[in-house]
Amino acid sequence: MEEQTVMQNKSDTPKKKVKHKGLIILGGLIILVLILYFVLTCNTQIIVGFIQKATYGDNPFNSYEPYYEPINGKKDNGQYLISEIKYDTEYPNSYLDVTYPDENRETDRPTLFYFHGGGFFAGSKNMGDPMAETDATALIDDICAAGYNIVNVDYALVPDCRFPVPLIQANRAFAYIQEHAAEYHLNMNKVVIMGSSAGAIITSQLGSIITNPEYAELLGITPAFKPEQIKAVILDDAPLDYEKFSFATKILVGNYVKGSIYLNKDEIKKYNNIKSLTESYPAAVLLGSEYRHDMNVMHEELQKLGSEHILIDPYAERGEIKQHCFVASERVDPVAKDAFDRMMTFINERTK
Repeated sequence: MEEQTVMQNKSDTPKKKVKHKGLIILGGLIILVLILYFVLTCNTQIIVGFIQKATYGDNPFNSYEPYYEPINGKKDNGQYLISEIKYDTEYPNSYLDVTYPDENRETDRPTLFYFHGGGFFAGSKNMGDPMAETDATALIDDICAAGYNIVNVDYALVPDCRFPVPLIQANRAFAYIQEHAAEYHLNMNKVVIMGSSAGAIITSQLGSIITNPEYAELLGITPAFKPEQIKAVILDDAPLDYEKFSFATKILVGNYVKGSIYLNKDEIKKYNNIKSLTESYPAAVLLGSEYRHDMNVMHEELQKLGSEHILIDPYAERGEIKQHCFVASERVDPVAKDAFDRMMTFINERTK
């Protein structure tokens, strides 16, 4: 009996050793995964840089020279384009285009400034937002055809430039156009600012910079426009409520703000301008689809302040889930066309 017990203990020992080694290996793998997670979330450009490489290959995405030959003439659709206008020299991609509905450039029309999307790592005034899967350039053409002179502004991308550089560039584009308003026949007393995705973030923040001196001081920007010049802002699906972001959105926005997803309270206060809204905020169109939560939070805050605005949310209104920046599908999607028409009615009432 005693011999049998000894034999059993001997046979159990190898099993225990294997189990113990397995736990050590598993623990080591968990530690490695946690270390990798921490490294990547503290150095988000590793991930974003991989996406940039897949998007652009070896082609530049920040440049002090224009990507295309300048154009000064009529487009195929009859609109008139003056392209690759250099509005600043300090940062890359400091170029803008001006588009008129037709050759009659001296006609007095409202001016709409547009800022493209692309997660602050991609996109341009020429290509729009490669992540939105919609034809943003067609959207701009249709706004222009409705009687607006369009100023389409480009800005620098990460990792060369981070927040708030695109806001500084936007403000300098405003200053440049104001200085050259007579040359380009642009009305600076009837201005609309619009942006999609990352551009909507910029637009939202610009609305606060122009109307809230404390927020402007927080970012160190002296606004080129006065509040009365801005008749409306259009926020096309702007992710703003950082604490509620998905992991993927935190990677993109965190990378733009500081190169890490771990933003502190002061950094979030600077980024999320919902926390800095005032009753003087410009009349606003809020378009919500992928980031409908953020647009609804902003809607609720603007309601409390009594600030004029409309919220267009296809899920709340129709139970339909739409793609990111869905309004750009207005040529082919009836729901997007309805949103486009409501958006245009809102800004027409304030500019014409």
